[in-house]
Amino acid sequence: MSIALAVIAKAPRAGHSKTRLCPPCTPAQAAGLAAAALADTLAAVLATPSHRRVLVLDGAPGAWIPDGVQVIAQRGGGLDERLAAAFADIGEPTLLVGMDTPQLTPALLAEGTDALRDGASAVLGLADDGGYWCIGLQASDPALFEGIPMSADDTGARQLIRLREHGHDPALVSVVRDVDHFEDALAVAALAPSSRFAAAVHAQEATAA
Repeated sequence: MSIALAVIAKAPRAGHSKTRLCPPCTPAQAAGLAAAALADTLAAVLATPSHRRVLVLDGAPGAWIPDGVQVIAQRGGGLDERLAAAFADIGEPTLLVGMDTPQLTPALLAEGTDALRDGASAVLGLADDGGYWCIGLQASDPALFEGIPMSADDTGARQLIRLREHGHDPALVSVVRDVDHFEDALAVAALAPSSRFAAAVHAQEATAA
């Protein structure tokens, strides 16, 4: 079975991406960290075996998008609608991640794709702040997302309940820390010290010192 890999993200732009890093970041610094996080995420996706890699983008694409990545536009209002639309537009079994976990590795992504390939109807990767960093589905279904509050302390728990309410027994993969605030950025940079994201975080620390 072929599993698509998808990243849902905002184009890195000051005042548009990773705004919860401000303060202490300026909007331009936050956008720089977002660009680094997205680059690391796309690199991990490209290093993971898949027949199709998709960036579901809010904003204008640019030269920063690497070869081998298909771009489709996000559509819908809230993130719940955008997630549902992403799975519908991709139209095949897919593991979808955000741009908030630049420490991702092919091994972490393979946990999700392997579970789908082995027959799981859904996959969920919880984040340690109460959200989730990945979700995988064999088939799109808007009812799985409608009304789920995003960026809440119980988003992951609510998503898990919703999946089970609709007959899924999701495979749960590794819990991962995502980047919402600057203390998260410092912790994630320490987890992936050779990443673009870590370099961007350390450059910002040096500027502030």
